Amino acid sequence: MKTYKSSVAVDTTHGLKFTESPRWHDDKLWFLDIHDHGIKTVDLNHRVETAVDLPFIPNGFGFLGDGSLLVGDAFARTIHRWDGTALQPMADLGDITSFCLSDGIVDAQDRLYVGDIGYNFLDPTLQPVDTCVIACVWRDGRAAVVADGLHFPNGMVVTPDGRTLIVAETMGHRLTAFDIGADGTLANRRVYAQLPDDVGPDGITLDAEGCVWLANPEGQYAVLRVREGGEVVERLELDTNAYAVMLGGPERRRLFISASDSHDPAQIAQAASATLRTVDVDVPGAGAP
Repeated sequence: MKTYKSSVAVDTTHGLKFTESPRWHDDKLWFLDIHDHGIKTVDLNHRVETAVDLPFIPNGFGFLGDGSLLVGDAFARTIHRWDGTALQPMADLGDITSFCLSDGIVDAQDRLYVGDIGYNFLDPTLQPVDTCVIACVWRDGRAAVVADGLHFPNGMVVTPDGRTLIVAETMGHRLTAFDIGADGTLANRRVYAQLPDDVGPDGITLDAEGCVWLANPEGQYAVLRVREGGEVVERLELDTNAYAVMLGGPERRRLFISASDSHDPAQIAQAASATLRTVDVDVPGAGAP
């Protein structure tokens, strides 16, 4: 088993609060800064810019084929499209989700898949719902539940052929796969990788060998590379927690890691500790995002 060491690329001196949903696009890493209410970018020279200021706490994020992007208002549970100049409402998921949107991705057919975490992390007194869903939002704004009965669906990837969606079930300690139908619906649910009880997968990214890199918040090893079936083949230990990962950079061999000492909003407001870390790996990224 190979163990990596990472380096810090960007820290709070660049204004980071809490980074999520990293995406490699147009030779930059794009990501949500949830508690700074924005979509930001960082290039390979570590220059950070704010691409979009948002009037809400975001979650769920991806690019359409025309270069515009979709982003979710986590607590209003609405999806918005940004075309480079204006933010427009696209879909309302209020009737088909509960509490808060989780991570989401856009596939090659311009369909957004987004999870519902099942509880409001800003109010721990609220009880989580028994099951969570994945919703699909089509380009015309239609939305429907395409999978239910999940345990905190979080990071997602789509295989290069566009036929399989893999989702991290954080509280289920597993990666779950679905076949993607021509109409965007999901079927043939199956376990892609059952993980140890001390691994709660958050953000994920796929490589060209079909392995999944996953962030493991509060775990001994912050980042793991897992084969289909559950074998852990590579790992990364940090002095902080990892919440999301993305393969990008030259030849997509650079693993970007969204890290923070805490995800507690009160602690972040008082003293943010967010960093973006990098490590170069052997196998390039594949699929979406």
